[in-house]
Amino acid sequence: MTTRTRSRKAAAPKPVPQESTLLRWLKDRRITEVECLVPDITGNARGKIIPADKFSHDYGTRLPEGIFATTVTGEFPDDYYELTSPSDSDMILRPDADTVRMVPWATDPTAQVIHDCFTKTGEPHELAPRNVLRRVLNAYAELGLRPVVAPELEFFLVQKNTDPDFPLLPPAGRSGRPETARQSYSIDAVNEFDPILDLMYDYCDAMKLDVDTLIHESGAAQLEVNFTHANAMDLADQVFLFKRTMRESAMRHGIYATFLAKPMENEPGSAMHIHQSLLRISDGSNVFTGEHGGEDFSPLFGHYLAGLQKYVPAAMAFFAPNVNSYRRLMFGEVSPSNVHWGFDNRTCGLRVPLDTPENMRVESRFAGSDANPYLAIAATLAAGLLGIREQGSPTAPISGSAKELGYDLPRSLGEALDGLEACPELREMLGERFCRAYVSVKRKEYETFFRVISSWEREFLLLNV
Repeated sequence: MTTRTRSRKAAAPKPVPQESTLLRWLKDRRITEVECLVPDITGNARGKIIPADKFSHDYGTRLPEGIFATTVTGEFPDDYYELTSPSDSDMILRPDADTVRMVPWATDPTAQVIHDCFTKTGEPHELAPRNVLRRVLNAYAELGLRPVVAPELEFFLVQKNTDPDFPLLPPAGRSGRPETARQSYSIDAVNEFDPILDLMYDYCDAMKLDVDTLIHESGAAQLEVNFTHANAMDLADQVFLFKRTMRESAMRHGIYATFLAKPMENEPGSAMHIHQSLLRISDGSNVFTGEHGGEDFSPLFGHYLAGLQKYVPAAMAFFAPNVNSYRRLMFGEVSPSNVHWGFDNRTCGLRVPLDTPENMRVESRFAGSDANPYLAIAATLAAGLLGIREQGSPTAPISGSAKELGYDLPRSLGEALDGLEACPELREMLGERFCRAYVSVKRKEYETFFRVISSWEREFLLLNV
């Protein structure tokens, strides 16, 4: 496989205490504004922009908790006031100093900091996606385990599209011509977009995002970036920030970067594959590793795989969170169709790469690039942890094509939400209140989508039924 890499500077150490460190960081760089970011339920950035001098003495930034009960169209579900407090009150935001970074595209020195959300009594707010992931990570810590993940994120570059009635089209590269043929792993096809990608890498270097490898995927102007493996929260933060960074890099060159799961009818979909393993906190050893290496794995890894196989269907609303997501799953050439697993088998939804024993891991291939990284990572880790608790056994690995074994996943967002509501184990793991809010928001989006009459219906049904 031909890949393209860029060297990166080592991440700076993280001294304490938190607030004084953060203030010093801002002063040393003469920051004038601070973007206070909160990842919302879709995975986009909400928050406030605060002058640095005000931020320096005000750590009590507030946002209404209703931002976690708002659809992608800006609407509210019918039970909004049952999901939030009757007074529609504020949350208290506290900055995570470990996440502070420059905003490299800003004109004036500007910082961005991801914030955590708390109730007025100081408890982590149950509706915040970052807190949902932390809840799962804390459950692992109680077992003396620390998850390590490495996402692979696919996306498309497309021409600017200001009229949603027109389909998306591939952009022209340096040659002045758009792609028309499949260019998997092509170096020359990647180089067509050098100015955009160089800017993206510059931004990522300035923000210390560990973007490791870049490849061209099979779609026209479809690319994939791989992130260096690290702890789950850090990687979720990086994917969240990278999406914003990639969109900005493309926009500055007059095109769009889209993470829509299936943006074009005749092109493949975009996924977010999540490599995952578990380390023992006491000694840093990989608890998935078997005694003999190779395809041998530990009993605990078997339990983890069994949990993924059992609970992934119920978790699909987090891996495929939008109506468009199921176009990728149901009609994709290489998207997963079921929960079978295999060694180095990309037709399986659960692929176990062949690697050294200390790098034993499983790659979950279900999530689309449109998934909220905090929730997708939380859901897959929650499924694995349930398998460990239940000590289940996985099926036998598949060596042939898992595609030939049929489609066993939800076929729509509505079906996926039904599955989540019917799974008390997963809801308890992620938080009952959060899951209720998530289902309500996504059902509202699903209903809104079905109010729209498509051009296909007008073309083929208007005079023929």
